[in-house]
Amino acid sequence: MSSRLRLALFDVDGTLIDSQRFILAAMRAAFADLGRPAPPDGAIRAIIGLSLVEAAAALDPGLSDVETVEIAACYKRAFIRIRAETGGEAAMPLYPGARAALARLSRTERLLGVATGKARRGLDHLLDAHDLRGFFLTLQTSDDAPSKPHPGMVLNALRATGAQACDAVVIGDTIYDVAMARNAGARAIGVAWGYHAPDALLAAGAEIVIDHFDALDAALEALE
Repeated sequence: MSSRLRLALFDVDGTLIDSQRFILAAMRAAFADLGRPAPPDGAIRAIIGLSLVEAAAALDPGLSDVETVEIAACYKRAFIRIRAETGGEAAMPLYPGARAALARLSRTERLLGVATGKARRGLDHLLDAHDLRGFFLTLQTSDDAPSKPHPGMVLNALRATGAQACDAVVIGDTIYDVAMARNAGARAIGVAWGYHAPDALLAAGAEIVIDHFDALDAALEALE
């Protein structure tokens, strides 16, 4: 058995879970609740991965600090309402091959974790709805650290698992995931099915971009 602890940290929205229609609807509702024009869907997709206050500020730089907090609160309420109306987290599908990839990796010596801009409560709902909790040793959320691309979530995961940054890889779909990894001294694998284009992920520092979860095992091995 290797003495090195290898850690794979997964983003959630856009990487493991296709939650796009819920996020778009909740963000449109949040801006409407505050009497602000809804941002275009493309702009909303571009900020998925940031924590809510940072996302609101990026979507509308004219918002005051108080208003960005209000948008975040409105978003949470809207998301809970939409979730209840549409069947809960089970209505947000896993991307093809996600569960099989987690199952394969869980049978190796590699440690698995989550690093997401979601709040802990939202992550708990998703993990339970899809029966994913048993795959992960560490769960890092926006409740635990500053928003991506700050390295806090990765650094927390390293402390929680005992792994070294050079042995950690973040798997994500946005430049924020990649930058978070690089800021922590970790490596990054991009996924092509999420919210940011492969070229943008590579430019941000992803060493590999995969187009299906079937390619993840080989990509991780290529970085060792």
